[in-house]
Amino acid sequence: MNSRLKKFVSYYKPYLRLFAAVMACSVLGSAISLAYPLLTRYITKDVLEGIDEQAMNQILLTGAVMLVLAIFQAGFHFVVDYHGHRMGAMMESDLRTELFSHYQSLSFPFYDRQKTGQLMSRMTNDLFWLSELYHHGPEDLLRYSVQFIGSFAILFMINAPLTLAIFAFLPFMAIFAVYFNKKVNMALKRNKVRISEINAQVEDNLSGIRVVQSYTNEELEKEKFQYENLRFLESRKAGYRYEAYFYNGFETFIQLISLTVVVAGGAAIVGSSMDLADLITFIMYTAFLIEPIKKATNVAILYQEGMTGFERFMEMMAVKPDIQDSPGAMELEHVLGSIEFQNVSFRYDENQPNVVENLSLKIGAGEYAALVGPSGAGKTTICALLPRFYDIQSGEIKIDGINSKDITLASLRKNIGIVQQDVYLFAGTVMENILYGNPGASGEDIIEAAKNAHAHEFIMKLPNGYDTDIGQRGVRLSGGQKQRLSIARVFLKNPPIVIFDEATSALDNASEKVVKDSLERLAQNRTTLVIAHRLSTIRNAGRIIVLKENGIAEQGTHQELLERNGDYAKLQGVQ
Repeated sequence: MNSRLKKFVSYYKPYLRLFAAVMACSVLGSAISLAYPLLTRYITKDVLEGIDEQAMNQILLTGAVMLVLAIFQAGFHFVVDYHGHRMGAMMESDLRTELFSHYQSLSFPFYDRQKTGQLMSRMTNDLFWLSELYHHGPEDLLRYSVQFIGSFAILFMINAPLTLAIFAFLPFMAIFAVYFNKKVNMALKRNKVRISEINAQVEDNLSGIRVVQSYTNEELEKEKFQYENLRFLESRKAGYRYEAYFYNGFETFIQLISLTVVVAGGAAIVGSSMDLADLITFIMYTAFLIEPIKKATNVAILYQEGMTGFERFMEMMAVKPDIQDSPGAMELEHVLGSIEFQNVSFRYDENQPNVVENLSLKIGAGEYAALVGPSGAGKTTICALLPRFYDIQSGEIKIDGINSKDITLASLRKNIGIVQQDVYLFAGTVMENILYGNPGASGEDIIEAAKNAHAHEFIMKLPNGYDTDIGQRGVRLSGGQKQRLSIARVFLKNPPIVIFDEATSALDNASEKVVKDSLERLAQNRTTLVIAHRLSTIRNAGRIIVLKENGIAEQGTHQELLERNGDYAKLQGVQ
């Protein structure tokens, strides 16, 4: 058994008892189905042909047996339908949990390359079809096998030559099925890729709907969507074309088999090698024999859909995080907060030039330092390298003298708080969003964090205070309010190192002043690294570091840099 098959089968392990019960009920239900034509044959041939005073009793007894069997069969089918689907749903849930957990472990470079809609498609469409395969695959295979083998044995018992004549069609049906299975499988794979593209297009559009409407680009978006939609339509058409060949080809084979049974069976009656009761029974069992063959097309398509989903699932699970804990990585504890960049070079892509080139920089524990400079100088990149959102190509980044690569990612990031320009708030309440900074915090701690961030006053004016729902990405709040909530979140986290990434650049003057006060309060007794375009935000910084594309141009306090009349003074003059 290869590793992929072992992985596929392993998801049954938690549900083996339930799986065994479903399979047993499937077999028993199929076996009961096979009994009905035999009981009918018994009545028409053995009872009615030799009618006597016991005939009515025999008919009633046979009817009672058929009724009992019908009741048992209904119970078996209920177990298969309900508990089988329940098992499939639980397995789908397990797979989705595993995939979601894997998504959490993947690094920023991975998400830079991916489209959110495609990742969502793997968690929804792919796993749904996979769960259908987990439930229906073994059940249908076992049920139809019992039905096929049982029907063949009974047909052979009734009339062996006619049974063999039917079987002459099977090799041709098998060749036909294999050929069109491949065609259908290819079409299904294309469908999955293209529906993922549509999901990505819709997700991108809806996330940016305000930009779309502000630029009145609705028609452009419709054209882009229509292009992807038509590509998906074409792949669906191809899939349906092959399915039509598949189904109609099988229907033709089935009609030929039925024709053979009727003609050859009629000839056998004329030749006295069969009687009418046997022919009726033979026709009934021929239907039982044909049904598994006919259903094989559905099973094959289900298998292709499910296995395509499983291949895409395994493909995603095989993606390794770009950034992982080094062997023997240590927990970062009792952090003072000193930071050192030693000859650090970094580029986002192997084919691109370095964004940071041979940078060396020391920031002392508890120091309030600011990074300024033109766009493209690497300010935001430097702050993304500190918590190891990306790994550097050369050099070292140290926290309290320890190489960040020798520290576990969880403990490194736990000790760093980040306030970004583009604040991300989750759908939910104000309290839930602040609590994200420390899920175990008390209500008093949340309120204290909000007060420190100058957020408590505006929160209390909201319709439901801390329990107010702020909408998707906090759309019901102003920019300054959202920024103060993000600062409250960091207050609650209480990290020894804080990064402010252009946290006030998008705010009006009044909001900037309030947020600036919050930032400076948060910076007290912490190592603070601030990226700022608005130089008014960082005048009080202990050290201002001016970056250019070739590295550090100058550094000092606000007053010292103005007196030097260098790059910082030029930036100040522009503003």
